[in-house]
Amino acid sequence: MTHDGSTDFDFLLGRWTVHHHKLADGTDRDCTEWIDFAGVGEARPVLAGTGNVDTVSATLPDGRAFEGLTLRLYDPGADLWRIWWSSTTNPGRLDPPVEGRFRDGRGVFLGEDEVGGKPALVRFLWSAMTPTSARWEQDFSFDGGRTWDPVNWIMTFTRRGD
Repeated sequence: MTHDGSTDFDFLLGRWTVHHHKLADGTDRDCTEWIDFAGVGEARPVLAGTGNVDTVSATLPDGRAFEGLTLRLYDPGADLWRIWWSSTTNPGRLDPPVEGRFRDGRGVFLGEDEVGGKPALVRFLWSAMTPTSARWEQDFSFDGGRTWDPVNWIMTFTRRGD
């Protein structure tokens, strides 16, 4: 029987408190300064459950407002998800999608983009999904995926009770 991954992101539906731990400048490979900030998020299904949209919002440590939006669509023929990201950090841009799937309790999603003016592979990793928590992280490869720079952004999700 073929795997049906259309429900793989159902764990994310609902309202969340989101802790962000990220490099101050994730596009600078030499950056070592980390910032932490809290925010909220909410995910809802779209297109009869074959996709979902989530938003996150927070106040950055310097007082600026931050908002992000993710669109995820499931392709049943390929059994994979495509994920697009946009945020107030880079207004007017919908990042190229990453694509992948969940296996053995972990989601791995890869895509080509430009980071700091250089071609890069972007990787999203989802792990530690429970009914009340989840972890997302991002990292980059500048050599076609042979090596990966250390993680530059981690979001820890905790389900809200409201």
